[in-house]
Order: sequence, then C-alpha cells, then structure tokens
Amino acid sequence: MNTKPALTLTDVNAILDAAQQEAEANGWAVTIAVADDGGHLLGLRRLDGTAPFTANVAAEKARSAAMGRKETQVFEEMINGGRNAFLSAPLQGLLSGGVPVIVDGQVAGSVGVSGVKPDQDVQVAKAAIAAIG
Repeated sequence: MNTKPALTLTDVNAILDAAQQEAEANGWAVTIAVADDGGHLLGLRRLDGTAPFTANVAAEKARSAAMGRKETQVFEEMINGGRNAFLSAPLQGLLSGGVPVIVDGQVAGSVGVSGVKPDQDVQVAKAAIAAIG
C-alpha cells in the first residue's frame, strides 16, 4: 500500500501566517486559501480590506491547483493560448494564484491567493509554501 504526505493543522496555520506576512509586507489585501490534496478547504484567511468575492476565488484556485496537480497559471496560459475547450473542464479557479504543495514528489495540498495582480498572488502563495519547507 502506498503512503502519501498530508498537511497538518500546524502546516495550515504556518502557511496562512507566512502568506499574511508576505502580503502585509507588500501592502497587499488578499485572501489565502489552503486545501488538501483533493481540493477540500482546510483554512481560509481574508485580510482586512480585501473584496469579499476573493474568498471564493482563492478557494477555487486552491482546489484547482490540488486537483490539477499543477500551478493554476498553467491552465490560464493554456486558455489564453487558444485552448478554449479547457474552459469546459470541471474546475473554476483557472487563474494564476493557485500553487500545489509538493512533498516528496506528491501533492500534499495547495494554496490559492486572490486579491492583487496575478504574479503577486503567486508570490504570496509561494512564500507561504516556503514556510513549511
């Protein structure tokens, strides 16, 4: 039987804290979502001043990164590159800002960030993941 890594509550809190620190250091109001490897929400933090809709967007980015097993930027680039049929995929967070958490080559979960420019969302997500090594 195979075993796989999984995010713990300690990991989720460390990710949320690191993401908040990165966002606040840059003056960015964002929502951060953390999901397990199946895309199920484990934690959500919406910083003060962030638009309410970003909570749904961040959660869907995290879900898409976990289920798709890759950064959501890849999906956005495919669609923008002309692969419009991918819009019918059963995922909703196909915008940059969703990043899988990879441990020993396996997806243990994901982070989704929404609220600022795409590259800034990605920056916050990657800083958050770096906090757990």
